[in-house]
Amino acid sequence: MLAVPEFRALWFAEAQSIFGDQLAKVALTILVYDRTGSALWAALVYALTFLSALAGGLGLSQLADRFRRRQLMVGCTAAQAVLVALMAIPGMPIPVLCGLVVAVGLVQSPAAAAQNAVTREIFTDDALYLRSQDLRGITTNTLMLLGLAGGGLLVVGIGTSWALAINAVTFLVSTVVVHRFVKNRSAAGSSEDGWFGAARYVFGTSRLRVLITLSWLVGLVVIPEGLVAPLAEELNASSAMVGVLLAADPLGFVVGTYILSRFVAAHQRVRIMGALAVCSSATLIAFAFDPHVALAVCLLALAGAFGAYQITVSATFTSLVPNEIRGGAFGVIRTGLRVSQGVGVAVGGAVAEGLGSTTTTIAFAGVLGVAIAIPASLAWSRLNRSSGKAHAVPNLNTQPS
Repeated sequence: MLAVPEFRALWFAEAQSIFGDQLAKVALTILVYDRTGSALWAALVYALTFLSALAGGLGLSQLADRFRRRQLMVGCTAAQAVLVALMAIPGMPIPVLCGLVVAVGLVQSPAAAAQNAVTREIFTDDALYLRSQDLRGITTNTLMLLGLAGGGLLVVGIGTSWALAINAVTFLVSTVVVHRFVKNRSAAGSSEDGWFGAARYVFGTSRLRVLITLSWLVGLVVIPEGLVAPLAEELNASSAMVGVLLAADPLGFVVGTYILSRFVAAHQRVRIMGALAVCSSATLIAFAFDPHVALAVCLLALAGAFGAYQITVSATFTSLVPNEIRGGAFGVIRTGLRVSQGVGVAVGGAVAEGLGSTTTTIAFAGVLGVAIAIPASLAWSRLNRSSGKAHAVPNLNTQPS
């Protein structure tokens, strides 16, 4: 895939930008907490990223269908560079920082939608497109792991303002790379299209509704990430294990994605993703038996490995949606994904507080996930049998190399 210049440019732009984003998240948390001494303010700044994802994902993602996608990506990344550079100014008032965080998130939504749609335009072959998404998933989660491992130390070493400045530079790099190497295709949609036409199409199509259900299940599987500190305490583990527990899921996701990409044909992945969704949730049920911390790490990694089905879900969803509404449709599934994660963590915390047990809460999340995933998986199989195909292109028999 990296032999294709357009995809290589998009991959590189996204990868180095994600690294900068990890630094920025750590820097903002440290900056706000140091200046206010308030954990509430620090949490509020982080929560604002979900708020902007909700507003931008549902509304602004549709711009990726109404404008030339390369121009939209270039304009958005340039705007993000300016906004983050303003954050890096020492002494910036906290309320202004909050406003800038929201603005960056709003601008990111149409850029992400445009990038997703352009990638599908680059790869007309389904199997190659799916493997390109595997590479993106592996890269993203690897960089997240590196951010967990060393982001805090790096920010402390260079200072919050410099960390934010680095993030601003990564957006500038993205702007230049995308402008230079990505084709300037015509707008896929029309300004005369209804503003929420993509959302109506998605929720009005049975196969897309099932895919959304499988995608949003991540809101339950992510609950352990929000409970790692009390989980470590309940399992009589040291505080050092918090980072290990937190890293287990993304590490498992990387391994699972590699295995699927390397050993399972694309058309087979489309057929088994429902079963993988069931397994991802079912793994969490084992927490009902209060596992040893080492087993808990393995269970979280295994849930993450099964969770690699999410890439197949997203790729299949994108392939089934007409090109002229892919930006808006991507906004629907991405927004639900982000919101389900935020809601899942919040509800999981409340349930754990009420029950007085994190392991029981995680097990309940697994049971609920299985209860949703099984009928969704059966519905997906039934719909594919009735349509006589397992993907947008019926003759998908390419084996991974």
